[in-house]
Amino acid sequence: MNIDEFRIDFRQQLAAMYEPEEVENLCFLTLEHVLKMNRVEVSLSRKMDISTSALTHLNDVTGRLSRSEPIQYIVGTTEFYGMEFQVNPATLIPRPETEELVEWIITDKAESFIKSYAQEKLRVLDIGTGSGCIAISLAKNISNAHVEAIDISQDALATANQNAKRNEVDVTFYNQDVLAVEELEHKYDIIVSNPPYVRMLEKKEMRDNVLSNEPDSALFVSDDDPLIFYRKIGELAFKNLSVNGFLYFEINEYLGKEMIDLLKVIGFENVELREDMFGKDRMIKASR
Repeated sequence: MNIDEFRIDFRQQLAAMYEPEEVENLCFLTLEHVLKMNRVEVSLSRKMDISTSALTHLNDVTGRLSRSEPIQYIVGTTEFYGMEFQVNPATLIPRPETEELVEWIITDKAESFIKSYAQEKLRVLDIGTGSGCIAISLAKNISNAHVEAIDISQDALATANQNAKRNEVDVTFYNQDVLAVEELEHKYDIIVSNPPYVRMLEKKEMRDNVLSNEPDSALFVSDDDPLIFYRKIGELAFKNLSVNGFLYFEINEYLGKEMIDLLKVIGFENVELREDMFGKDRMIKASR
């Protein structure tokens, strides 16, 4: 079988599960991963015969995709904010919307904030770090930041540590359950979190590859108290943000108004809600 023939077979097997554009992208990612070729090389080698061992590997990946396993878990890495991150079933797969949150911190607000501190170190805390994508991206792009991150999962923290080394940044990781934290040990200039926010009633809107593979504890909250993490983190932040500090959240698209109300009840006066690239309420910033 050559590459063109494999692509035809691949499309036929996955056509019922994904949109055509996504099938095409998955096919290229699969070929790149197994054949160790980039997309241009694959396109220029369409008639190249595939070895028996490589074809076996390609068919294995195709089978896993047909069982709704995310391609990121199959290849073991994904890209986020221009860097490569290891991902596995202990961590959520970073989303483009979260890149927008990081971009907001770095360019829209953090730069002016950094200037006000001159050469002083900024202390940054990422709560519920998962793969470490937010903490590591901030450490990589804010030169005077001391970044700390916490997560309840030891397995996620092990992955985050490896990602920090992979991307050559220093981040201090702690194993903590934020819901059990009574008080933070330090004052922070930036506190950021992308906590669990999908209500159980929204499960029906989610794709099987997410529901069957990504960690429930990092995704879901009860319908009765969907803002449990935001309330706790907001209260901790209100007590532990520096005078000119900012709190940033990624949020549930359906709960923007509720988030504004919650933060104002906690005591935050300056609250800004922002849409993501899809026009959904996705990020919020608050300061005292």
